[in-house]
Amino acid sequence: MLEPLTERYLEHLRVERRAAAQTLDSYRHDLEALCALAREAGTALEDMQLAQMRRFAAALHAGGRGPRSIARALSAWRGLYKWLGREGLVAFNPVDGVRAPKAARPLPKALSVEQSVQLAEHRTEQDDPALDARDHCIVELLYGCGLRIGELVALDARASAAARGWIDLDAAEAHVLGKGEKRRSVPIGRAALAALREWLARRPEFVREDPAPLFLGRHGTRLGAQQLRRRLRERALKAGLPTHVHPHMLRHSFASHLLQSSGDLRAVQELLGHAHLSTTQVYTRLDWQHLAKVYDAAHPRARKKPEPDAG
Repeated sequence: MLEPLTERYLEHLRVERRAAAQTLDSYRHDLEALCALAREAGTALEDMQLAQMRRFAAALHAGGRGPRSIARALSAWRGLYKWLGREGLVAFNPVDGVRAPKAARPLPKALSVEQSVQLAEHRTEQDDPALDARDHCIVELLYGCGLRIGELVALDARASAAARGWIDLDAAEAHVLGKGEKRRSVPIGRAALAALREWLARRPEFVREDPAPLFLGRHGTRLGAQQLRRRLRERALKAGLPTHVHPHMLRHSFASHLLQSSGDLRAVQELLGHAHLSTTQVYTRLDWQHLAKVYDAAHPRARKKPEPDAG
């Protein structure tokens, strides 16, 4: 149940701010929660203090509301007190300084080593051999070099003044232009190098007016990101993978598998082109997840079932 002040505030949002019906419903729900908490505390809305608002936010958390839901409620409450301040009904905003608990940062989705190898080694017999060679090369570069999709599609077959990225076969390196227009060089492994040579032997069949792009479509134009995503998704299905595979998943797989093998976070940061180490540290959580699964599956104490209650 809303207090008269909150009803006036909702009317202000509806008439003067022209808030959408869905927004008004959301605000009503959050303001009803505030009014209920205020009644339990025996305090009028106009007399609320910072400490009470912090306790109210904690009560929402204890009641099972998640960080995003609490942040939304605090935003509604903060808006109410901002309006009350403009109306001269409160001297300060008691919600200022109250923060919702941090939402858990979701782990990036990565393939297992076995799934990555299964996808990389899959060859499509029904497809055009040239297209199969191209798509096989794309998979090997995404997984073998950890490239972003934008970096991959921008690659040219050779270096030039206009090239945003290019392949150096002799040095076995991919030179790319990443986020923030920062250049980096990434080593190309043996499998990716073999796939590149196979595709380059087929590539002249696709060249039309512009010979620069490394990856070309059937009409001789640079392969686009959407085309690449679709081809990769179809290839993963044909390879029998039980999950939706997208280019960034192969980048995540590259990073997590490299970190599992080497433990060198700084090197993984450089190869991915991350400006800050904190961005790369998410893969240490993936690594821990992998270790936890190994422990649960292999350690005798982890697998031991609890003894039945003798009582």
